[in-house]
Amino acid sequence: MGSDGDQSNSSDSQEAGAGYDTGVHPKFAAGLRRWLRDYLFGDIPTFGVALVPYCFLSMLLFTRHPRTNFIFDEQEALLANPYVRSIADAQPKFRWVDAFYRDFWGLGPDRSIGSYRPIPDLVWRALWGLGAREQTPFLHHWINVLFHGMNGALVCVVAFQLTRNRRTAWLAGACFTASAVLTEAVSGVVGISDVLGATGALLGLLALSLRLPWMALGVFFATLFGLYSKESALCCVPLLPFTALLAAQIHHPEKPRRWLRATFAFVGAAGAFVLYVEARRRMFPTPLPAELEIEANTGKPLTARVFATLLRWYAQPNLPKDPLNNPLVNAHGPLRIAGALRVYFRGLEQLVFPYPLAGDYSAPQEPVPDGVVFPASLVGAVLFVVPAPLAAWLGVRAYRRWSPYAWAIDMSPVVGLACVWVVLSYFPVSNIPVLLPTVRAERFWYLPAIGSSLLLAIAFSAALDKFVRGSLARTVVVLLIGLFFMGQGLAARLHANDYTDDLSFWDATRKAVPRSAKAHLNYSVMKGARGDLEERRAANVVALELAPQWPMASVYLGDTLCRLHRAPEAWPHYLRGFELAPSDVNLVALAMQCLWDEKMLAPDSAIRAELDARKSDHPGSWVEYLAKDILEHGEEHNGVEPKYRPRGYNEGPKE
Repeated sequence: MGSDGDQSNSSDSQEAGAGYDTGVHPKFAAGLRRWLRDYLFGDIPTFGVALVPYCFLSMLLFTRHPRTNFIFDEQEALLANPYVRSIADAQPKFRWVDAFYRDFWGLGPDRSIGSYRPIPDLVWRALWGLGAREQTPFLHHWINVLFHGMNGALVCVVAFQLTRNRRTAWLAGACFTASAVLTEAVSGVVGISDVLGATGALLGLLALSLRLPWMALGVFFATLFGLYSKESALCCVPLLPFTALLAAQIHHPEKPRRWLRATFAFVGAAGAFVLYVEARRRMFPTPLPAELEIEANTGKPLTARVFATLLRWYAQPNLPKDPLNNPLVNAHGPLRIAGALRVYFRGLEQLVFPYPLAGDYSAPQEPVPDGVVFPASLVGAVLFVVPAPLAAWLGVRAYRRWSPYAWAIDMSPVVGLACVWVVLSYFPVSNIPVLLPTVRAERFWYLPAIGSSLLLAIAFSAALDKFVRGSLARTVVVLLIGLFFMGQGLAARLHANDYTDDLSFWDATRKAVPRSAKAHLNYSVMKGARGDLEERRAANVVALELAPQWPMASVYLGDTLCRLHRAPEAWPHYLRGFELAPSDVNLVALAMQCLWDEKMLAPDSAIRAELDARKSDHPGSWVEYLAKDILEHGEEHNGVEPKYRPRGYNEGPKE
């Protein structure tokens, strides 16, 4: 439609209908090609038109097996989430509005581990009430798949608004929907926070095409929705005004009013952010981390004090600091940044070459680097820093060349915008401004993939336009683009298959990231749950070799040996676990219960005598308390008092 400024030429339509003899009836093949051409290029790609194909593509690539079970964090997010589960009670303990007073896991502010995401909890609670309960998480996962297809349609619409090119728009939506690195967010239930957070960002981008008063309101509500879905949506505060600045001449060619629109967008996004923070501070008050106290920052440089002041206002709930999940917690500033830049570079690689993909990258898979300067950190730094000045230069150049009567869209500011979108949307989860509980996760790339998909689509479309249809060069370009999508689709489908069940997940993970101690240990637990104790022992040994200071690895190896009726061999590993984590009630109770079951705490047992003698080595700890209790009241409780025993695998919360 030339009146809409569409840059697609007639070759697009011809290309959509071109093809080889497929062996089917000629009239049927011709009709199919004509229908496909009309669907893709007959009119502008609206949300309704794009929704169906992208939802089907999402279902094809990311759907889990219908008999899947609860994997990894899904147990805590659903099975152990008291807010979600209470909807099934005759008299629910929690109201719907309590989602804003609980964290992502359904816990109160005094027990929170840092994630505050009410909207995903509301969705889960509704699904739980509809019957998606302990039997399978499939329906919860299925919602992710459909929302991801919806986001692909939104990316397509946003891309068309920015480029006025049908082919580029469809390619952008396809790049995003088929992006294999997003499998964790789409196929994993807890990824709904990333998916919905991106929905908020995309709605904010769409709002930028509205008239000024409505644009600010649209940005406000879209940003608020994103923030209540996931904290990382705070990237909308700088990104939406920046987009409004660069894209004003595209959205509103007659009256761009660039700076005015950018100001309105900033007021809307920043207003949503302030409202979100102030509401969370009142509805979900959490203890202030000691390192943010005023006294702890006295004497520090001005920038450090200002940053601490901002974090005090933001009132981020306490985040767990486990060196196993994020080794960068033990790194000083320059090494932490170098390690974070290395992870950033590897994530960018996965956007284009998604091999391998894994559900976990814990230590020592991503260790603290030995030095600050090395190839991955240098390339990561360049790719982190260059987009901002590049976008500024492209924006200024587009401004100087702009004319309201130009027939073609200047793509240079869109390229700059896409580059900056990748950097700024990844920055909050990069471990550079603040340390996160996780050193690396593929779901962190859900928001950045919006920018990378737009960038790839522009590059693909430009490559197709460069060469004449039918030429060898163009054929090569078409083949390369086809190979890209085939590679993404194959990687996504194979990785989604890893989510068939918990055993498949951890087996695939330990093979993809062989230096992840957590992957090997969780694989051992899955094998043990299925009765293969010898395989559990072998995998547990690998985990302990990779992370000798990890108390869980020591206690779980002891537990495996104990269940193999080799309790005397288990005892040294239990002792090592007690030394490393004397206050971990779950580990201590697990060890003592198995010793009791194996009759190792009988009155004449040497292990009983040693436990009695060594319990005072950890005064005031769970080791001392539970040892004393089991030695005095073990017969009464048949081991550890039931309320202290750890929750069994795949079980809900203990009442």
